[in-house]
Amino acid sequence: MNGHYPFELPPLPYSYHALEPYLNAETLQFHHDKHFKAYIDHLNQALEKLPAYQSWPLERLIRENCRLPFQMQTAVWNNAGGVYNHDLYFRIMKNPEGNQPEGKLAGAIRSAFGSVEKFQERLKQCALNLFGSGYAWLVADCCGRLKVINSMNQDTPLPRGFCPVLAVDVWEHAYYLQYQNRRGEYLDAFLHLINWAQAEKNYLCCFHRQAQRRGGKPMFR
Repeated sequence: MNGHYPFELPPLPYSYHALEPYLNAETLQFHHDKHFKAYIDHLNQALEKLPAYQSWPLERLIRENCRLPFQMQTAVWNNAGGVYNHDLYFRIMKNPEGNQPEGKLAGAIRSAFGSVEKFQERLKQCALNLFGSGYAWLVADCCGRLKVINSMNQDTPLPRGFCPVLAVDVWEHAYYLQYQNRRGEYLDAFLHLINWAQAEKNYLCCFHRQAQRRGGKPMFR
């Protein structure tokens, strides 16, 4: 995704049919081309009135939202969050063939949750327990420890000091065309689609960022 205003809709990183049978083409096309694009369009419309903030990257618009003019904070918060969350969500899925956790992330998951299977159970339960719309996340804290959390609406983990590794969208528009109100079935499908190579990159990026904040001190030993 381009770094700042005007934001542009990034292409879907795979074909509309690539995630079948777990997510069908109609669901992906509607979610990406309609809902994701709407957040980008609305964020650009909000920033059009704020030239002093048009150079801010997406994460800064979220982390430093309170510095924006008060009357525009909510619009930027909701739509910047929608852009950030959808971008991560679509990048964290792939064709499920041969898809398994790898590298340092696999070890960290086993250390934090006992096994990949127990992590998946925790993520699913966290998503099922979320009342209404939002996301369930795997995040790393400031010490690199993994946690499963959820967030409402288009909130992100960034202001809470967490670094996102992966996210599952549990707004109904993410699954209703295929699964109707069967959120649990959708979550089971999502677990087959996790792009573990991308999740590993996100996890290592978390360590790089935290190391920068700690004065360059490495977190892996």
